[in-house]
Order: sequence, then C-alpha cells, then structure tokens
Amino acid sequence: MAKKRIVVKIGSSLLTNKNGGLNESKLNEHAEALAHLKKQGYEVILISSGAVAAGFSELGYPSRPVTLAGKQATAAVGQGLLVQAYTDALKDHGIIASQLLLTRIAFVNQTQYGNVYSTLTELLKRSVLPIINENDSVAVDELTFGDNDMLSALVSGLVHADFLIMLTDINGLYESNPRTNHTAKRYDFLPAVTEDLFNQTKNNSGSKVGTGGMTSKLSAAQTALSLGVPSFVGTGTGQEKLMHILNGEGDGTYIGDSKTHNLKKPQQWIAFHSPVSGKIEIDEGAEWAIISNGKSLLPAGIKAFEGEFDIGDVVEIINANKTVIGRGQMNYSSSDINTIKGLSSVEAMVKTERDRPEAIHRDRLVLSLKEEML
Repeated sequence: MAKKRIVVKIGSSLLTNKNGGLNESKLNEHAEALAHLKKQGYEVILISSGAVAAGFSELGYPSRPVTLAGKQATAAVGQGLLVQAYTDALKDHGIIASQLLLTRIAFVNQTQYGNVYSTLTELLKRSVLPIINENDSVAVDELTFGDNDMLSALVSGLVHADFLIMLTDINGLYESNPRTNHTAKRYDFLPAVTEDLFNQTKNNSGSKVGTGGMTSKLSAAQTALSLGVPSFVGTGTGQEKLMHILNGEGDGTYIGDSKTHNLKKPQQWIAFHSPVSGKIEIDEGAEWAIISNGKSLLPAGIKAFEGEFDIGDVVEIINANKTVIGRGQMNYSSSDINTIKGLSSVEAMVKTERDRPEAIHRDRLVLSLKEEML
C-alpha cells in the first residue's frame, strides 16, 4: 500500500512568543508531532509561516513591520532562524529537513511548476521532510499567494496529498467569532465550503502576528477540495496531535471527505496558475458535450473567439450567455481558429495541416467549480 501523504500548515501565532520572536518550545513541540507522524509511515510536507514574525525583533522592530521593505528585510533574517530551528529539532528525531522558498511565478510558469513537483517527489522518496514557505524577501506583490493557507492548499493539490492539516490558534471554524461571542457554534464537519460560510467568517480577524484569518482558511479549504484534498482547521497539543487529527479526533473542523476527486498536475496548472490569453465561445451542443459527457472541444463547436493566442496557451471557455464554464490549453492558435471555427475536425486538420482533431483535448480542459457541480 502506498504511503499516505499529509501536508501540515503551521501558522505564525503557533510559533512565536508574545513579543513576536520565535518560540523554540512551541516549534520543538510541532517538530515532535511531525516526527511522530513520519514514524507512523506517513509522508509529510510542512508549510510553515513565522519568518517575518521570527525576524522582526532581531532587527529591532517593536512589532511586526507594516511596510513591504520592512517585511522583506525581516523575512530575510527570520527565514534562516526558522529553518535552522526546524532542522535542529527534526535532526534530534533522525529526520532530515529541506527548505523550499516559493513565489507565485513558480506556479505560473509551467516548467517551474513541474520542477517543484519533481523536487518534492524526490525529497519524499528519500524520506526528507520538506519545509515550504513563501519567498517573502523577493516577492513583488507582498505575499503573492495571499498567505500560507492558500500556499498549503496549492501544494497539497500539486503533490496529490491525502489530507491537509491547517493548525491555528482557534479550534475550528465557527458561525461567528468565538473570541467575542462565547456562544458561537462550532462546525465539526463541513461537506463543502459555501458562500454563506464566507459571509459568516469575513469579519473574523486572525492573529496579530499572522496574515490569515478564518476567511483565508475557508478559501484554502475550498481550493484544496477542488483539487481533491479534504482538510482540517483547528488546534492540538502534544506529540500525537497530528495522529489524533487523522484519526478523526482533532479539536477543530473537518472539511470534505475522501470522496473528492483529484485533478492531474497539468489540469491543476490550467485551473489555478496559468495566464489566460483569450476566450473561446462555444455553442450549446459543445457545452453539453463538455459538461455532461466529458468530451473534448472540437472546432465544430466554436462560434467565436477573443484575444490572440498560440498553440499551448490557455483560454477561457464561455457559452452563449458569456458565462465562463472552464479553461483549456489550445491545440490551435487564434489565427487557426479564425479559419476553422464551425468546421468538422477533418476539415480543420486539412485546412491547417495539423493532426489534432480537438481544439482543446479533454485532458487539458478543466471545468469551473460551478459547472462541475451541475
């Protein structure tokens, strides 16, 4: 039986002391729980916040800096402190740690996206525990993933994880902020993430030392589910806290279940990371074939297009009402589509002297979440 693959995300508030510096006692407890999980036969990837929080006191800031330059400077100092602490703590348990610092471009660029997957796969194969964080020191749009909650969701999908654990300082998702409303109801299990849940949590703030509140974790859970990965949001203590969570005994909220479907790596890139170069409008017959029958998009079903794109570029697929129903990677350029739209596949191949009957092959086509639920 293949080893189960778990992604664990640890927030800043679980790693720092009251003054914002790195709390080695807290970190050592997390390392002990991660080591225990690995020793039970799981493959583990850690997404850890805490670089900015760990570094700002070293640079003399009285609290977390608010400027981009301040955050990037403290991240440059704090990341080294954070990973060294993890490395030393995990080494005590006989575990080798590695560091990957990612920016959004590593996901947008299809080649780099594949390289990240290959690197993580090789590290896991050799029983290394990868530690991943946003490369805050060089990010041009501040925290380009939004926060490490979303990064953890995207990584969990990329590596086809079996489960995502998002540890935080609140024991799950509530209908309102439990810090201000002591009678707030906690959700123990959520089969899906709905718009109502976002509305309930949008005013719930996160910790002062982190960037992600409960809305952030809902967004991450929603993304993870769309990638086929159920998740947990909550807290825990001790060596066996991660095992308790995996056994259904966690102090928090479970989101989704094992019935979710996995997207293949190329489809993940198309759905979440690829730049969009144009739009393809399709007729009702093509829309039905794609949504209901899982078919490829053929030239015959194309009515019109917008933008300029080349072979291999990604476009949005829209219906007659201009509603986006999905994305796909083109087998033809926009100039080709101008010539062959509405034609049969045979006619299209003859006119373009190409051997691809599909404008977009099903393996390179991803429906929107709304369409997949129909």
